[in-house]
Amino acid sequence: MIHHGSYDVAPWEVCERTLDLDVLAQSESVFALSNGHIGLRGNLDEGEPFGLPGTYLNGFYETMPLPYAEAGYGYPESGQSVVNATNGKIIRLLVADEPFDLRYGRLSRHERTLDLRAGTLTREVEWTSPTEDTVKLRTTRLVSFAQRAIAAIEYIVEPIDTPLRIVVQSELVANEPLPRTEGDPRGAMLQGALESERHGTHELRAILVHRTRSSELRMAAGYDHLADSAHDLQTASQSEPDFARTTLSAQIEPGSPLRLIKFIAYGWSARRSMPALRDQVSAGLAEAKHTGWDDLMRLQREYLDDFWERADVVIGGEPRLQQALRFGMFHVLQSGARNEGRAIPAKGLTGSGYDGHAFWDTETFVLPMLIYALPAAARDALRWRHSTLDKAQHRAEQLGLEGAAFPWRTIAGEECSSYWPAGTAAFHVNADIANSAARYINATGDDGFIDDCGGELLVQTARLWRSLGHHDSSGSFRIDGVTGPDEYSAVADNNVFTNLAARRNLLDAADTVEHSPELAHALGVDAEEAAAWRDAANAMTIPYDEALGVHPQSEGYTDHAPWDFERTPPDAYPLFLHYPYFDLYRKQVVKQADLVLALAMFGDRFTAEEKARDFAYYEPLTVRDSSLSACTQAVIAAEVGHLDLAYAYMTEAALMDLDDLEHNSRDGVHMASLAGAWVAAVVGFGGMRDFGGELTFMPRLPDQLTRLRYRLGFRGRVLEVVVTSKQATYTLHSGEPLKVLHHGEEIEISETDTVERPIPHLRPGKRPRQPPHREPFGARGVG
Repeated sequence: MIHHGSYDVAPWEVCERTLDLDVLAQSESVFALSNGHIGLRGNLDEGEPFGLPGTYLNGFYETMPLPYAEAGYGYPESGQSVVNATNGKIIRLLVADEPFDLRYGRLSRHERTLDLRAGTLTREVEWTSPTEDTVKLRTTRLVSFAQRAIAAIEYIVEPIDTPLRIVVQSELVANEPLPRTEGDPRGAMLQGALESERHGTHELRAILVHRTRSSELRMAAGYDHLADSAHDLQTASQSEPDFARTTLSAQIEPGSPLRLIKFIAYGWSARRSMPALRDQVSAGLAEAKHTGWDDLMRLQREYLDDFWERADVVIGGEPRLQQALRFGMFHVLQSGARNEGRAIPAKGLTGSGYDGHAFWDTETFVLPMLIYALPAAARDALRWRHSTLDKAQHRAEQLGLEGAAFPWRTIAGEECSSYWPAGTAAFHVNADIANSAARYINATGDDGFIDDCGGELLVQTARLWRSLGHHDSSGSFRIDGVTGPDEYSAVADNNVFTNLAARRNLLDAADTVEHSPELAHALGVDAEEAAAWRDAANAMTIPYDEALGVHPQSEGYTDHAPWDFERTPPDAYPLFLHYPYFDLYRKQVVKQADLVLALAMFGDRFTAEEKARDFAYYEPLTVRDSSLSACTQAVIAAEVGHLDLAYAYMTEAALMDLDDLEHNSRDGVHMASLAGAWVAAVVGFGGMRDFGGELTFMPRLPDQLTRLRYRLGFRGRVLEVVVTSKQATYTLHSGEPLKVLHHGEEIEISETDTVERPIPHLRPGKRPRQPPHREPFGARGVG
């Protein structure tokens, strides 16, 4: 495990006091800025050195063939990968003809700060060139929440001792060279993915238009500038097919810094013409210049003030965990704030990990936070899924099924996984999407969403389950040959998570068409079909091992041989890099929470005793070779009373990227794990559950935390919950009175009253052990 000691602990910022080139790529991910449409990795302004260059546009991708040693029917023929778009971040500096490069000269100061309230990345540098000329540099970068197409940079440079000739080169660079990934041919294929269609400059403005070679998507990038009029600036601009540069030079005196504002605009489309896209970017630049830097900063702060007012989670007792929790929430916000019809990828727009694909992670881990904190972003993410419904229906037809089969991993809606046990058999993604849509509807009361797209999502996914499963001779409904959330099991019968997810999907769809006859008619659902959904749901097979008193992850799972953990060396994790999948598939070893995830998401289907026994059984089997697991284990550990263990898991989820726990944060942050820290806090220690739109609370705090405060948006209300070791306090800040359950007791909360209730003591059973060498990171303390 790596602890990046350069990050100071502060409640509202992540500050790096020194520059460590060994972890430069990780810091680029940590300091990435995005608004859900544009993503800028935290690369240095001058572009070099770098770990991984990165400028991303949500949904902008290139296709490539998926090679197979042995092809099979239904295998996806092509994949999709996010493209490193035209880089507008670069601003190069020459000091008395000496290039500013941190690898040369003397660096007296280098600090970078991600401000979670201002939504900016600032950098402060003091550098002495090899010729002994010293300058101060301060830059501030933002990706605008208010103006979706705009990013902007304030660049201030000042000589320290003597007047100096300063040259600033502001650039747009397309097809910048990328570091090659050993053994991954896709990286090489994406070199030079953009073909130039147009380039040009006018005064301090430049625009480049490109098109991808295979996917034939068009993008435009442009910049414009505002420069101090106090200096006698000499300016020049030039452009080439893959490059544009505006050069500004002047003699600068100490105490009279040169200040440059760079506005950057992006747009892309699969349909719009080159002139239309060029003009769109030009208009965006004009709007940004009219708004000006100061107002862009003000609007950014106002957006975040509103978000934090509604969504902040405050914990007492662990300052570093508080910082990590807000850091994670900030990145989740960035991933979805202005995605508007696009996906939320597993890495957001912070890196090229997983090829920029979206998975079931989005609906299962990210959207729960957004539904209660920023519901418009959750709605837009679900609308994106609906926009790909025709592709999901085509995939279902290809597989001989009815309804819609959504992809395991994708950018544009087509299945991109060449590994068929996941890409074909992991059908639970369909219920994950449907259940997230139902949660959104129940939590917001947005009936218009049902007619717009939510109802159709529920219906088409219900049709899939009815055709995928079957009633056996006993009348039970079975779903055989599927892959559940655990990637160390595959093609199993009656996976409990999948069956419970499908059950809820079927019932939600039946309820929806019953309450909306017009929708049922429009989608061709008759009473017989809806009744068949209810029959399947009510007869759903949920395996149970009577001898052990636990639920097997899937039918027969508890009969498998246990994995030999004692003979597994600590450096053999993750297991899939050291052992064949066939061996993992036939043993009891769990990559990420599967049955335990069912306990968390469908907790109303289990008794308290069943949860305790199931958790105790699966804890020694779960190796957490996935970042998706810790937050789920935190939730159930808290519910069954293992509060210290829950705290350790929450810490792991929250520090996944700040401490680079999986040694791959260089590729982008782990969006589901960061959202999972919120889940661990609010659902775990905050005890919040929302089953069918009925809120219940069973809060409990570990000894490490003195206080927890969080807010939820729920059906037009803002509810605040404060938890201490002995009591919970419920306050309704706006909206109609609300009835909830507190540890089983019904209480009513109104704006005029604050309701306080004691927290009953829970005596847990024996704390379960984890597999050898796989105890949670947080068990060793936050540090």
